[in-house]
Amino acid sequence: MTFFVRSRSRLNGAATTTVIGMSTSAHLPAEPVQAPTGAARTGGTVTDRLIDANLLYAAGFGDPGMDARPVLRVAVVACMDARLDLHGALGLSLGDCHTIRNAGGVVTDDVIRSLTISQRALGTRSVVLIHHTGCGLESLTEEFRHELEMEVGQRPAWAVEAFRDVDQDVRQSMQRVRTSPFLPHTDDIRGFVFDVKTGLLREIDPDAGAGAGA
Repeated sequence: MTFFVRSRSRLNGAATTTVIGMSTSAHLPAEPVQAPTGAARTGGTVTDRLIDANLLYAAGFGDPGMDARPVLRVAVVACMDARLDLHGALGLSLGDCHTIRNAGGVVTDDVIRSLTISQRALGTRSVVLIHHTGCGLESLTEEFRHELEMEVGQRPAWAVEAFRDVDQDVRQSMQRVRTSPFLPHTDDIRGFVFDVKTGLLREIDPDAGAGAGA
C-alpha cells in the first residue's frame, strides 16, 4: 500500500449529483506524444491492441503524485456494461473515487468486501450505486445457473442476481449497503439509474418501494 502524499487537486461542483464533484487529480502531458518506435502493430489480437495503446499512454505518463486514498472519498458501484463511462458521466478525474463494477452493479458479498476495505482502510465515506436502463440481467433468470450445471457438470456457487424492476433492485442494493455490519459509514448512500440513451442519472427514492419487498 502506498503512503499518503499531498494530492494536487481542485474541487468544483458537479452537475450530475450532489455527492460527486469535479476535481482534477492528475496532470496531462503538455505536448502530444508520438508512438514509440515499433509500438504499433497491424493485426494481432484485441489484447495486442491494448498493449500498443498502453505504450502510447506510458510515453506521456507522469507520476500524478497521489496515494491510494480517493480524493473525493467516494466509492461508486456500477454495472460493467460497456456503455457506461463513469468518469465522463460523473465528472470524475484520475484519483477521485473507487470504482467497483460487476454484472448488474448489484451489491454482492464481494462488493461488500471491496466497500469495507474502501471505507476502513482507504478513507471513503460516501457510496453511489448505479444501475442502468436496458441491463442484460433483466433478460436472465436463475435458470442460467441450472443450464451451466447441465453443461459443465457443476452448479455455480454464485447467484445470477437477475432482476425485472431496475428501480427496486437499486433499492435492494442500497438496503444491503446500509445494513452491512462491516461498513461504518452508511449515512450517505444514494442510488441511481443511468439512462443509456440520454446519459442522465435518475435518483431512486429508497423508501418508494418499501411495500414491494426486497
